[in-house]
Amino acid sequence: MSDKPVLFMACPLFAQAHALLSAHFTLRHTTENTLAGTLASLSAMADVEALLVTLAMPLDSQAIVRLPRSVKAICTYSVGTNHLDLAAAKKRGIKVLYTPNVLSESCADAALLLMLGASRRALEGLRLLKGGEWSGWAPDQLLGKDVWNQRLGIFGMGRIGQAIARRARGFDMEIHYHNRLRLPPAAEQKAIYHDSLAALAAHSDYFCIACPPTPETLGLVDAALLARLPEGAVVVNISRGDIVNDNALIAALNDGHVAAAGLDVYAGEPEIHPAYRQMDNVFGLPHLGSATLATRLRMAALLRDGLSSILAGKAAANVAN
Repeated sequence: MSDKPVLFMACPLFAQAHALLSAHFTLRHTTENTLAGTLASLSAMADVEALLVTLAMPLDSQAIVRLPRSVKAICTYSVGTNHLDLAAAKKRGIKVLYTPNVLSESCADAALLLMLGASRRALEGLRLLKGGEWSGWAPDQLLGKDVWNQRLGIFGMGRIGQAIARRARGFDMEIHYHNRLRLPPAAEQKAIYHDSLAALAAHSDYFCIACPPTPETLGLVDAALLARLPEGAVVVNISRGDIVNDNALIAALNDGHVAAAGLDVYAGEPEIHPAYRQMDNVFGLPHLGSATLATRLRMAALLRDGLSSILAGKAAANVAN
């Protein structure tokens, strides 16, 4: 019998991440990747010290109360923690580990991909090419919007927002931002601060959502805010889907006030608003912001190190509660 701590895997991981974790923990699995299946499996295990979940498995206070008394930590394979009841976990004495800092650069890469794909009508181009309908170059074929030398408004100038800004400067974009707190000059790098989201919107040819999700940001990007954007703006969301009011964005896309949207996240995903699937001016990805092999391995390593510290009675830098 192994003397390694037992980590219950409520979700399957790819082979390299599985190997990284199995070197330090005894991994247990469930054949049902549902909350009910996970709780049922855990109820028969008295030696599980931690469980690993993803955004797809929310744990509210009722679920956390049902966890075995042996559980000391919940590891979420994400930088977001809004799918977990942190207060309920803390009340139970359970540490919640997450994956900050290691995915900022990959998410910033994805944000630029969304900006370019939306503005240059990449989805329509791919359909034309792969559908065998392309008849050759034409002067007015799929005319899009420039990215270079435009104003980029970043809502949320944390690590991901600042990484987006660094990349955007390579396109000679003028950087504007709104944050809870203004950055010091060294971090600001001549970006222009706006003390309200409405003021930022008015100066955003490209409006990029990179803020952390909180109860206060729920539905914050609504019809009134979208109306403040310049005519023909492009909206990009690399944060969380429920920050955007879907009906308001779809209306703005349909009437042309918003020219295009680049979306990696959606309210209620994977069950997204059906209109997004039909719209040529929506360049969408299926929540791939951090989806590179190197980044996903760094996420696994961060959870491994944090969990090892917690179980050894030491502090961990990536505790969310």
